[in-house]
Amino acid sequence: MDTGKVKELLQEALDENPSLYLIDLQFLSNSKIKVILDGDSGVPLSECVRVSRNIEHNMDREEEDFSLEVTTPDIAHPLQVRRQYIKNIKRILKVKTNDEEFEGVLNEVTEKEITLGWKAREPKPIGKGKHTVEKIAIISFEDIKEAKVKIIF
Repeated sequence: MDTGKVKELLQEALDENPSLYLIDLQFLSNSKIKVILDGDSGVPLSECVRVSRNIEHNMDREEEDFSLEVTTPDIAHPLQVRRQYIKNIKRILKVKTNDEEFEGVLNEVTEKEITLGWKAREPKPIGKGKHTVEKIAIISFEDIKEAKVKIIF
C-alpha cells in the first residue's frame, strides 16, 4: 500500500477545512486504514464522509484492495494533541502524570503546558476547622501520561 499517497490525500482533505485536525493515522493488517479526526468545534458526519471519499476515490482499487475507516475519538479517548486541550478549556480534566493524578478545570493551554484549577478543603492555619482554598497545577505536556475530559451527567 502506498502510505505516502494516503497521507497526501488525507492532508489535502484536511486542508479544505482548517478546523479539522488529525489525531491518529494507522495502517493496520489486512490493508486496513484507520483515520481518527477531531475538530475545533466537533466533526460532523458529513466531514468524515468527505475525507473518506477524498482518499477512496483517488486510490486505485485495481492496484490495491483496502478498507478505510474515518472516525472521531470517543468521549473516553484520552486527549492526544494540543488542539484537543484548547478545545476543552473550561472543562474538567483528569490528568495522570508519573507521580500524581489531578482533577480540575482546564484554565489555560500554552505551547508547553496546561493549567488546572480546583477548590480543596484544608485545615485552617490557625484554629480548628477547615477552609476552602483555590489550588492550581501547571503541568507540562511532556509530563502528562494521560488526560481525559471528565464526563458529567
